[in-house]
Amino acid sequence: MLKHSNRILFRLTLLCFFCYLALLSYLLFFSNYRASVSGTFSYNLLPFKTIAGYFSTFRGGSPADQFFGNILAFMPLGFFLPLVTRRSYSAGKILVVSALTSFGIESAQLLFLVGAFDVDDLILNTVGGLFGSFVLKGFVKLFRQFSSNNSTS
Repeated sequence: MLKHSNRILFRLTLLCFFCYLALLSYLLFFSNYRASVSGTFSYNLLPFKTIAGYFSTFRGGSPADQFFGNILAFMPLGFFLPLVTRRSYSAGKILVVSALTSFGIESAQLLFLVGAFDVDDLILNTVGGLFGSFVLKGFVKLFRQFSSNNSTS
């Protein structure tokens, strides 16, 4: 019975991961925002330039959405990756995978002229992936504590 429920849980996790990837792809390459910047060749290679701009105009509007959106967009990657690959990932590995994934996306946006390559997006996305892995580790720790408390009762 336990193996069957684990298989179902894994399949649901895999489905959630693929839904996340589809949604992320849509938002990054096909959404209305991307259509508004389509055809422009824009890039920022100066670290923290865009991030500093977010904080200089921080009033809870679009810059805040951009800042937190970039972090939140990659949190599921750091969360789901260890679950769908069934491997344990160190923070360093999640950092590298998140950075490489973000670099690929930023490069594709620039190549296909559907967004700008921004090194700050790369930084924030990488931080998001790392935060996602920390959230997963927190859930695993809580689950283990809950399981050990219930098994001793």
